[in-house]
Order: sequence, then structure tokens, then C-alpha cells
Amino acid sequence: MDAAEIRRKNYIQPDAFPAALQTGVTYDSGEYERSLDAVLEASGYTDLRAEQKARRDAGDSKLLGIGLSSYVEITAPVGLHVEYGSTEVHEDGSATIRVGTSSHGQGHDTAFSQIVEGVLGISMDDVTHIDADTAEVPSGAGTLGSRSLQTAGSAVYLSSQAVLERGKQLAAHLLEASADDIVVAEGGLAVAGVPTSSVSWADIAKLANDDAARPSGLEAGLMAEENFDGTDSTFPFGSHVAVVEIDSDTGEVELLRHIAVDDCGTIMNPLIVNGQQHGGIAQGVAQALYEHVQYDDDANPLNASMMDYLVPSAAGAAELRGVQHRDRQPPQPAGSERHRRVRHDRLDACGAQRRVRCGRPPGHRPHRHALQPAERLASPAERLTLLRDRPESATPRYCH
Repeated sequence: MDAAEIRRKNYIQPDAFPAALQTGVTYDSGEYERSLDAVLEASGYTDLRAEQKARRDAGDSKLLGIGLSSYVEITAPVGLHVEYGSTEVHEDGSATIRVGTSSHGQGHDTAFSQIVEGVLGISMDDVTHIDADTAEVPSGAGTLGSRSLQTAGSAVYLSSQAVLERGKQLAAHLLEASADDIVVAEGGLAVAGVPTSSVSWADIAKLANDDAARPSGLEAGLMAEENFDGTDSTFPFGSHVAVVEIDSDTGEVELLRHIAVDDCGTIMNPLIVNGQQHGGIAQGVAQALYEHVQYDDDANPLNASMMDYLVPSAAGAAELRGVQHRDRQPPQPAGSERHRRVRHDRLDACGAQRRVRCGRPPGHRPHRHALQPAERLASPAERLTLLRDRPESATPRYCH
């Protein structure tokens, strides 16, 4: 049975969600076959299988390996579905957001600022993002488990909505209109249908801080806080196809292309999502083909520097294609619970599978993780001996 079909037979069907598993978790939603169909079409899977067979039948020394992997991921795990976020508008018309997550390269500043711009109309360039500062942020669980946008992002979204509602009441007072008729306009708020009747966020914030002029019943300032609770984890999913060419004479492996279809929910910034997909793919390739911490019999490291520890580089990058699939509307306010990095464990599965399926030599151990350089560059007979004789303790272990 083809690798795609055996997966299709084992998928949980869409009408079975929410699906309670024996492990104690409940999958919220999933359309696994849609992601599989999408990656098969994008990769030209049928043609790839035909080419693979043709090469085998012809005895071609350049074997074609095809790896297929489907996965279900977890985000905001082990109770990490609660997070703090606040939004404040200042008298100069700028805004400040404070969140309990911590950014270290994932683009939080950009994504969270986009949320504020989408709700309040304040340019993301005028939004200041503060995190990891205990003098400014009262609580927070940090950044892990692909949770930041779905938790802190949702808190920013809801706190921005609260600021908007308060701003509408203040704008209605200034414009002598009903708060129900106030809408977001460029740089501030306006009366619906009357764009000339508008007021800037700067003037609204000044009124909010003016005890003498502010309407009675409204709190001072233009700031709102939110401790968002998503109530549970979410379970994004996807399917990947990796295509490699293996020289059966030298053991050299070349990644030709990798296609990823990932369930991302509402995408705030496509460039960030593509970057995370590409980074995850590169890390998976590294684990499947390059990285291996080696020791001698006395436990001395054999590759203690980057001179002899192999990592992939842009020079060896293949065609990487990321496709974002959106599942049915998720439970978070902004629908953003599935915006997360591409995990590299699914790439490892692709890598192991594509190598095994190239030739399946007798005695080959399909559970081996990464082919090491000596194994890839040895002759076929030597490589088979290395694979058979290498002790299980030599298998590299990884933390995902």
C-alpha cells in the first residue's frame, strides 16, 4: 500500500471532532486529508512515484527518495493557555502594548503591532511592544510551545477592543454623536458616513486624561488589560513531502525539494510564517543528514567546533515550498491559535523515510535516525556494514 493511502486510512475524520484520545488529550479540530491532498498535488506526488519506479527498473545509479510525513502538533501545552496582554493609547496618538510572552526572534513585535493597527487604526510603526520586563508586565508564562500569538496575541486583541469601545464613548462626546455611530478612521475615530467629522487618537487620549472634561462615569486613561484564557491546547496539523536524490555509488545525498502544507489558522504575517517554515525545514534536514555529536571511547568530543560539526547552509539549500492551510474557524478571538513555527520532528520522519524507500537494501535498519557522513560517503557495501554494525548507543538523540 502506498504511503499516502495508509495515512489516509488512519486519519481521524472531520466529523469525529472534538476527539478524545486514550492519552487524555482532546483534539479540537482537523481536516487531515485536505492537507495530505494539498501536499500530494503541490509536490506532483504521482509523477514522483512513477519516476522513482522508472529509475529503479532502469538500474539508474541516481536513486530517487520520496519521504511523506503527516503530523498533529500541540500548541499552548500543559495548561499554558492563559496569558497577559494590555493596550494603552497615549496623548501623542501612539500606543504601547505589554505582554507576558518573550520575543527572541519570532516577530512578536510585528505581529502584535499588526493586531493593534487592525483594531484601532494606529500605524504599527507607532506601537511600542514591551515584554520580559517585570517593572512593566505584571504576569506572564513566557514563550514556549508555540503559544505566543494565540494567547498573548489574543490578549492584545481583546484589550485593544476594550480601548476601542472606551475611545468610541469619548469620541462620541467630542463629536456630539452616538457611540454606536463611531467607527475607526485613519489616525483616529469618526462618525460613520461623515469622514470629515473625526477626532484623532491623540485628542481622545487627552480627553481621557482630563478629569475636568472627561464624561462622568468613564475611568481616567485609555488603557485596558486582559488575562486571556484559551481554556485548552490546540492541535494544528499538516503534511510534508521531501524529495532526495542518492548516488548509489558514493552515498551522496542531495535534497531536491521539500514541500510543506501546515495548518496555520489566521495568518497575521505571511512573511514570518514562511520564514518559520523554512527554518523548521532546514533544522529537520540538519538532523536527518548532518548533525551528530560524536565521542571517542574515552568520552572526548570528536567534533567540538563548527569546523567538524556539520550543519546545512544556504549554499546547499534546495527548493523549499511552504503552503499554509486554514482549518475551520478556531476558538481564539483572532483565530490565531495555529500560527506557530514548523517543528522539525516531522522533517526527521521524512528524512528517515525517504532514505529507506530509495533502495531498502537487505539488512537495512529503517529505525536509524540520521545517516552519518561516513555512512553516506562509503561504498554501498561499506555503508551496509556500517549500518549493520553500528551499536544502538551510537544513535544520536535529539530534543525537539
